[in-house]
Amino acid sequence: MAATSNDDIMRALGRVEEGVRRIREDFQEEKDNAHDSRAVIHRRLDEQAKQIAHLDTTVAISGGVDAQIREEIKSLRVTVDKNHDAVQPALEEWKHMKRLGVGISGLIALAGLTIGGLLSWAGDAAVTAIRHWLKIN
Repeated sequence: MAATSNDDIMRALGRVEEGVRRIREDFQEEKDNAHDSRAVIHRRLDEQAKQIAHLDTTVAISGGVDAQIREEIKSLRVTVDKNHDAVQPALEEWKHMKRLGVGISGLIALAGLTIGGLLSWAGDAAVTAIRHWLKIN
């Protein structure tokens, strides 16, 4: 029985050794999988950190650009108001000249109609006078 016991012990020991080897392999696979998983997580975290940093930079630049644009608009508004005030008298004078021009054009049209009427009347009177002088009926 000692040989059988020894064989049984050796077999049992071999099975235990095989089980330990398989457990080690499983643990090593789990360890490798966990390492890969952590590497993926760290890569994603690094990408997120880069995106957040880029976003912060973009927001900061946009804020600066917006402030700069607002200041430019304010200065342009002041410049436009100054130019408008400087040009306003010339515009008023131009409007006055335009009204005068329209008035003068109206007077010229009225004078033309009057002269046309006078010439028409004078023409009829001249024709009548010439007929009378020539004694034509």
